[in-house]
Amino acid sequence: MANKTIGISDELAAYVVHVGTREPAVLARLRAETAALPQHGMQIAPEQGAFLALLVKLMEARRCIEVGTFTGYSSTAVALALPEDGQIVCCDISEEWTALAGKYWNEAGVAGKIDLRIAPANETLDQLLAAGEEDSFDFAFIDADKAGYDGYYERLLRLVRPGGLIALDNTLWDGKVLQQDADDKDTRAIQALNAKLAQDDRITLCLLPIADGVTLARRR
Repeated sequence: MANKTIGISDELAAYVVHVGTREPAVLARLRAETAALPQHGMQIAPEQGAFLALLVKLMEARRCIEVGTFTGYSSTAVALALPEDGQIVCCDISEEWTALAGKYWNEAGVAGKIDLRIAPANETLDQLLAAGEEDSFDFAFIDADKAGYDGYYERLLRLVRPGGLIALDNTLWDGKVLQQDADDKDTRAIQALNAKLAQDDRITLCLLPIADGVTLARRR
């Protein structure tokens, strides 16, 4: 959870946003409204949104999945980068937070690209697999409960096509991944997943220190 890249000053973070993101006005407004929420730290950083959007454009992605939508910053950024016939399946369990997301999807003109599923994400992903959607998605983004990451990853690795990309947020976990004696389940879950991905020969891997750590896993 980080709404700016960790390890840099607020001033430098603001500079990155100013000169390096070309943040659409609708996303700036969404970010400002989310900042008033107690859970505002769950929102991705603007530079992360720009990065995800660029990846989607470079891949010429058409079908995407997001696990963890919150107020909609990442899904809006991705949807704006998709072609007119593109689609993103958004998995979340909060009607309250996604109602705010819906407001900005409409304002950004991307509501028609959004397929919102209010249910536990594993249920939604299992439904997609049961419906024959294996190997049919180009891009996936995981930003939800950390203990659930491994289960989401395994399902998404089946749903994305060969050459498809899975991005996982918070994989540096505010530096707590270095705590060998960590006793909270979220930290242990991220540590275990990072160790697993480092050895997973099903993917090509890169962990980048953007925001709170973004791991890119390209399915081979």
